[in-house]
Amino acid sequence: MTEMFKHYKPVNNSDRIALLFTKALRLFADLFFKKRYGHRAVILETVAAVPGMVAGMLNHLKSLRNMEQDRGWIKTLLDEAENERMHLMTFINIAKPSVFERFLVIIVQGIFFNLYFVMYLVSPRTCHRIVGYFEEQAIISYTEYLDEIENGNIENVRAPQIAIDYWGLSQFAKLKDVIIAVRNDEMGHRDVNHKFVTIIDQKDNKETNTDSREILSKENTK
Repeated sequence: MTEMFKHYKPVNNSDRIALLFTKALRLFADLFFKKRYGHRAVILETVAAVPGMVAGMLNHLKSLRNMEQDRGWIKTLLDEAENERMHLMTFINIAKPSVFERFLVIIVQGIFFNLYFVMYLVSPRTCHRIVGYFEEQAIISYTEYLDEIENGNIENVRAPQIAIDYWGLSQFAKLKDVIIAVRNDEMGHRDVNHKFVTIIDQKDNKETNTDSREILSKENTK
């Protein structure tokens, strides 16, 4: 349980900015969605799928410019974006987004994509810490979602077929099984992005040569 709710304490202003930014978005989500966790997941997963794509694209361009290997960062980041997209594809089968929510996605994505793009150009370190903190909050939210199901406040409906196929779940899987699978994904994204920050901080050390695929493997075996 401690590992699940692991929190990386801020150590400098970059971390504090990242945590403050995350808390501000968390406050907005809490006020807007309250206990509508399915709809919350739909909107927030459209945001969560942006950082990996932006960071992957910018690292791809950097690799081309510098004519050097990326140490596996690009694939890891794009895989993260795809994984978050599949979370969205799953939850739109559980909580049907309203017309207003679809409009909200367009607005939020337009703002967040451009904001994150500029921020990553300025400070990749801060951006990876933001994603790490985003995932910490996602783990908390999905745990609250599970609690609502276990308490009988939200129906434990059958898992969508897309989720069964993607995570290799039983044909008898329920919503609870899906949320657990999604939460496990978020734990992996949290640890990898926080580890990316460590690599950036230690860029003059041997750890600079660490392949991100090794990082992902190590974090998933903890």
